[in-house]
Amino acid sequence: MSPPRLALHGITKRYPGVVANDGVGLVVQPGEIHALLGENGAGKSTLMKIVYGVTRPDEGRIEWEGREIRIDSPAQARALGIGMVFQHFSLFETLSVAENIALALDAHEKPAALAPRIRDVSQRYGLPVDPDRLVHSMSVGERQRVEIVRCLLQQPKLLIMDEPTSVLTPQAVQQLFVTLRRLADEGVSILYISHKLDEIRELCDVATVLRGGRPGGQAVPRDESNDSLAQMMIGRELAACSLQPRAPAEIELELTQLTLDSGEPFGVALQGIDLRVRGGEIVGIAGVSGNGQKELLAALSGETRCTARGMVRLAGDPVGHLDPAQRRRRGFGFVPEERLGRGAVPAMSLAQNALLTGAPKGLVRRGFVRMGAARTFARQIIERFAVKCRDELAPANSLSGGNLQKFIVGREILLAPKVLIVAQPTWGVDVGAAQLIRQALIDLRDQGAALLVISEELDELFEISDRIAVLAGGRLSPLREPQATSVAEIGRWMAGGFVGEALDAFIEIEEAADAAA
Repeated sequence: MSPPRLALHGITKRYPGVVANDGVGLVVQPGEIHALLGENGAGKSTLMKIVYGVTRPDEGRIEWEGREIRIDSPAQARALGIGMVFQHFSLFETLSVAENIALALDAHEKPAALAPRIRDVSQRYGLPVDPDRLVHSMSVGERQRVEIVRCLLQQPKLLIMDEPTSVLTPQAVQQLFVTLRRLADEGVSILYISHKLDEIRELCDVATVLRGGRPGGQAVPRDESNDSLAQMMIGRELAACSLQPRAPAEIELELTQLTLDSGEPFGVALQGIDLRVRGGEIVGIAGVSGNGQKELLAALSGETRCTARGMVRLAGDPVGHLDPAQRRRRGFGFVPEERLGRGAVPAMSLAQNALLTGAPKGLVRRGFVRMGAARTFARQIIERFAVKCRDELAPANSLSGGNLQKFIVGREILLAPKVLIVAQPTWGVDVGAAQLIRQALIDLRDQGAALLVISEELDELFEISDRIAVLAGGRLSPLREPQATSVAEIGRWMAGGFVGEALDAFIEIEEAADAAA
């Protein structure tokens, strides 16, 4: 028997006020796909950073292929054959894809020489990436592909993947699974962190559970159900969301022939988008990342002004010319897909981040900041949405990705907007927190708000939406009620199929009209 590829014994890591890992053990065999499960803040990412040399453990030991080692840096980890795809990207926005990957590789290779390899690997693994494209023009999903391709170029013995499919389409996920299984067959070990239990059960051989930073047991995923795995993670049964039919009210958000150039050389122009969202309903927008989602969000939030005022209307009033602050004062809320940098300022406290969008709600009076009110508001968010943190003065970048997401979504919901735009609401969020967020969105809808949810999680959209459409190539498909469509149809539309179908339907109508005449 060959020794384990990786063995962790009694790994402990402490931070001020919190023990992230407490005596954790883990064994990964060659060719094994090993899942690491746990709630947000359970210590998964910290443990993987220890393996990758980003963080040093306070106690415990690491064995690599049967010998005890100390991993002091990511460069040393890569030299051993350990590669990692992080949940939060480590890319320079002003550089191209090839330049970013060249910087990440230990072998000195010019970006121009890397470009053919990048194209080859990205095409072979079904993760299309243009090596010449600048990162700042890319969506979150496209940046995720860059991170995965960068790691695959290193030909690792152990591949650590932290939420790798959170912004991939179902088709891309299946292609990635084919790749991972092939790598495992070739002897590559894979440590896989995901909150998507269906993926874990389909892909992984073994699952180790962390609860509160401590070992919580092991399981063979294919022998478990989603409910049993969720119960191992969170210690209780998972409550289902409740979306009850209700009659929508007046139109709150209206887009009329919204047509905008991207302004980015690799962006996607919006083409004639018409959409009505009424109070008391959730409209879900599906689509492959990079098909105009970024441009649509910018047009809705006010970051990009419209060429005509009436292209965007709130409660009947044209707002296409207004900036984000002016739109917020009219009852508009917004949750961006990028948590750090757009949803929250990393180095600022949670109370200060609550103040940033809560200023129109009484946290600033006569030009003076009411810091006590901001702290109270932040504590309300933390309590209502079960955000794991030290307190309201903790900096945003000290929270796990899922807990920061709960805070940002909770902040916008507690501001009680008339219209709320939410992008990727449960990206990188554990199953328990995802249900909490989804139910909170439904509750806001039941209070009469109009919600537009942009997500690549089709199951999520089918669970919480009153109507669903697809954005592909900057065009919006017809809207469908969830019970009147299917995942297969929406998946086909995500590839732009609705454009041809709409044309066929038009031709049929014209032919029928000619026959009747």
